[in-house]
Amino acid sequence: MTEYIAARDRLQRAYRSLPEGSPIRLRKPTSNLFRPRSAHAGSRLDVSEFAHVFSIDQAAQTADVGGMTTYGDLVAATLPHGLMPKCVPQLKTITLGGAVTGLGIESASFRNGCPHESVLEMDLLLGSGEVLTVTPAHDDPNRALFFGFPNSYGSLGYALRLRIELEPAPQFVQMRHIKFADVASLSEAIAQITGSHVWDGQQVDFMDGTRFSAQESYLTLGRLVDSIDPATVPSNYTGQDIYYRSIPRRSTDVLTTHDYLWRWDTDWFWCSRAFGAQHPIVRRFWPRHLRRSDVYWKLVSADRHYGFSRRVDRLRGRPEREYVVQDVEIPIAALGEFLEFFDACVGLSPIWLCPLKQRDASLRWPLYELDPQTTYVNVGFWSSVALPPGESGEAARINRLIEAKVTELAGRKSLYSTAYYDEDEFAKLYGGLTYQELKSKYDPVSRFPGLYAKTVGRS
Repeated sequence: MTEYIAARDRLQRAYRSLPEGSPIRLRKPTSNLFRPRSAHAGSRLDVSEFAHVFSIDQAAQTADVGGMTTYGDLVAATLPHGLMPKCVPQLKTITLGGAVTGLGIESASFRNGCPHESVLEMDLLLGSGEVLTVTPAHDDPNRALFFGFPNSYGSLGYALRLRIELEPAPQFVQMRHIKFADVASLSEAIAQITGSHVWDGQQVDFMDGTRFSAQESYLTLGRLVDSIDPATVPSNYTGQDIYYRSIPRRSTDVLTTHDYLWRWDTDWFWCSRAFGAQHPIVRRFWPRHLRRSDVYWKLVSADRHYGFSRRVDRLRGRPEREYVVQDVEIPIAALGEFLEFFDACVGLSPIWLCPLKQRDASLRWPLYELDPQTTYVNVGFWSSVALPPGESGEAARINRLIEAKVTELAGRKSLYSTAYYDEDEFAKLYGGLTYQELKSKYDPVSRFPGLYAKTVGRS
């Protein structure tokens, strides 16, 4: 940990050298946010020294990790030890600190919850420049900050070091793609598997779903195994084959654990089709090392900044479009109602379905509070929708309808993308008085932008 301590001390000196009172943001090369930022972002803090795994305790199955470490690098460090994080968000460039302060989800979330639920302690850089170690221990005077940090999006501080739980990572994942023709049977299966971790007599370690239409959905069930039939060659979806297209065609599949964890990254789920990367000829000449989510994200970011697509659509007489890029958590009992609304008002496909249940029902995470007894399904949809003539995407009509429906169904919406709540409704949904008390105590001079300003006000 000597390396970490030296990096922490250098960062504190750098922090003290910044203009007093100026807002602070991190300087980072990648992002997975899909909301605009203010042009006046304040002072940038270089945290590149915290993009490493500092240590791995194989016996205790824990790791001390820099907050800026990407999951790609984290997995690369833990797999050689036969270990992996309990929840690995599906894109390689998501950072551990980002997944904890901004939430993350993946196909182990039905049994392991979200990334913040496997954190044992954190070192947080506060607005004062102090670095504070926080834990969930009842005698920790800063316990409230530990539980209030998830979903705070850097508005309470930044995680420099996190000690996280790991779990065993056998070499392969055997997969089953189970087809469902209606939401009711799909929901029933999700509830059963979440409760038992078993389907049709086999253990289930991973579960997520892909919905191609109202009549065609699949649950992909994964089982970790140490070995496979020597005659079986694991699939590879980093070349010409495309993972999501294999789901309707194959009832079973096998991937290495490494490739399973990144099965969605190569084509950014299915979003790479917008760039032609799924066309066989284009794909053949698109360099393999550039088939990854962060490349597509940069292309989208540039397009939204310079308006290339908007100009082309206008020249061709096409209707204006509204970006609809969201992940929402819906109680499983309300999944059918939400999807019926979604088909009528949005109509995008495919969409991602990822079950989620809190690991420890006795804990409370106040800034993104879910009913710990309830199974939720994350519904992910990432595209744009053509609007009626004369309607502007700036009005965000469809996104506002989605927000209202999610609230009506007692769900929650992730804040990595655009949000349109007014301040009172936002406070009711995302921490309210608890957040204000934490903000007043740990960042009283607002060196970090507030949560509402950062996620809705675009600061």
